[in-house]
Amino acid sequence: MSNYMLFSGTANPQLSQAIADYLEMPLSGATINRFSDGEINCQIAESVRGKDVFIIQPTCAPANANLMELLIMTDALKRSSAKSITAVVPYYGYARQDRKAAPRVPISAKLVADMMETAGITRVVTVDLHASQIQGFFNIPVDNLYGAILFIDYIKSKNFENPVIASPDIGGVARARYFASRLGLDMVIVDKRRERANVAEVMNVIGDVEGKDVILIDDMIDTAGTMVKGAAALKELGANSVMACCTHPVLSGPAIERIREGALDELVVSDTIPIAHECDKIKVLSTANMLGEVIRRVQNNESVNSLFVTG
Repeated sequence: MSNYMLFSGTANPQLSQAIADYLEMPLSGATINRFSDGEINCQIAESVRGKDVFIIQPTCAPANANLMELLIMTDALKRSSAKSITAVVPYYGYARQDRKAAPRVPISAKLVADMMETAGITRVVTVDLHASQIQGFFNIPVDNLYGAILFIDYIKSKNFENPVIASPDIGGVARARYFASRLGLDMVIVDKRRERANVAEVMNVIGDVEGKDVILIDDMIDTAGTMVKGAAALKELGANSVMACCTHPVLSGPAIERIREGALDELVVSDTIPIAHECDKIKVLSTANMLGEVIRRVQNNESVNSLFVTG
C-alpha cells in the first residue's frame, strides 16, 4: 500500500486524472455535493489516517467556490487524521491582489494564504505565481514551479528563423529574461500603460522587431487585451509573426473573440485551468507530468528545484 493518497476537487478533474495516470495510482474517493442553497458538502470515502494527502484543485473561476471547496476538503481530511495535507494548486487565484497598489484596497493573496494555512494545509505546490513574493505570505513550504519548462521545447520545435523574446509589460521583464537566457535569444519590451483593471493601452516597443518572429511571455492571459494589442503593435513595427506563451489561460470576457480576430498568430497555454471554448489559435500543453513528478519528489524527499535547473 502506498503511504500517500491523491484527491481531486471539481475544478479540473481531467488534469487530476492525468497526474494520477503519470503516478500510476488511482484518485482516492471523495464525494462533493452542494446543498440547495449552494453550500458545499464533502465526505471522504476512505480512510486517510496517518497518510500524506495531496489535493489537486486550482482556484480558477468560479474562484470563490473552488477555493471554498479546497478549504472544506482540507478540513475534512484534517479531521480524518491525515498525516499531512499538500494542496496542489496549479493556478493560485487572487494572486493579482498581492500589494496595496491604491489606498483602502485588500491584499487578497495574503488573505487566501492565511485561509489555506488555517484550514490545515501543510504545503502548497503551485505553478507560476503572479508575483514571487506571494511565497512569503505563507508560513509553510511553497513550491512555485516554473511554467517555462513546458514552453521551451515547444518554442524550439517551431524552428523560427529569427526569433526574439518579448515581455508584454515592464513587470514581466524578469520572466521574459529567464526565457531569453534559456533559449539564447535577445529580448524586447512592450511598454504598456494600464488605465484600469483589464484595460491596457500599448505605448511603444523597446527594441527592434523588424523581420523577427516575436514570442510574448507572460504568466497568465485574462481578457487578452494586453496580448492582442501588443501583437498588433509588434506587427506594425515589422514583426513577421507573434506567438504568446502564457501559463494560465484565464480567458474571461471577450478573450476568445479577441484572440480569433486579433493579430496574435498563436497562443500557447498550459492546462492549469480548463478551457471552456475551442479556438484554432490556441495550443494547450499539459502540466500533468511535471506536477506528477513534483508530487513524487515531495513525497520521497527529493529535490524539486533540480527538475528546473540545467547544467
